[in-house]
Amino acid sequence: MTDAVDLDAYVARIGYAGPRTPTLETLNDVLTAHVQSVPFENLDVLLGRRISLEPAAIQRKIIGERRGGYCFEQNGLLLLVLTQLGFAVTPLSARVRYQRPRDYTPARTHLFLRVVIDGVPWVADAGVGGLSLTSAIRFDVEGEQATRHEPRRLIVEDGRVFHQARFGTEWHDVLEFSGEAMPPIDRELANWYTSTHPQSHFKSRLLAARALPDGGRLTLVNRELSTRRRTGEGDTRVLRTPEELLDVLAVEFGLHFPAGTVFPCPALDWPEP
Repeated sequence: MTDAVDLDAYVARIGYAGPRTPTLETLNDVLTAHVQSVPFENLDVLLGRRISLEPAAIQRKIIGERRGGYCFEQNGLLLLVLTQLGFAVTPLSARVRYQRPRDYTPARTHLFLRVVIDGVPWVADAGVGGLSLTSAIRFDVEGEQATRHEPRRLIVEDGRVFHQARFGTEWHDVLEFSGEAMPPIDRELANWYTSTHPQSHFKSRLLAARALPDGGRLTLVNRELSTRRRTGEGDTRVLRTPEELLDVLAVEFGLHFPAGTVFPCPALDWPEP
């Protein structure tokens, strides 16, 4: 299998028509287009399908079948694309900390990217659900940084780096990392846990998310479809039937499944007809 990406097919998939030179502007524009066009989703995990990290399999799923995926697929594809465009990219590991207390230690099951441009390191991450970056942030700078969506910052506490997002006046942990690289064998092991372990949250709830052009976010968690504005405020709609779920996946996320498709998930507690 080849690691080469059909760049023409990829940019058509994400709706990107800009330069293909390894600049910060290109990185940011590709990130924006990717996160708006390729939804974060775990639907194959719920359907019991194997999640392959082979480059050809990732390209077939996201580009050819116009599906989404989670961090190992999203950032795995982005790693291939950016490398082919001439960027210096290193895959790094992290712990997802969003909505988790500091006294809890989540598994190191997240992949994100460090991209170095003209000697300056940047964080790129198209695979952290409803908080995927739509523009890169500096890897070596603490304090608030603007993005094309909500503000971000990196802070260092007890030797650990925390990536945070701000909604209104409050900062929320997104990731914790140390800067440790994540080679293919580590990604395979973490992907196996994420997609098959009974205690993985991807096995117990349905997730889909994408960024919106106006700076907002659209997120589906089980039966709740939420639209969050840049400020953190938003609206939530509760889906009532499996048919409505399939319609929302198709219309709002571009994810098409045959009529009657059922996603086995304990949190999909449909009301009695």
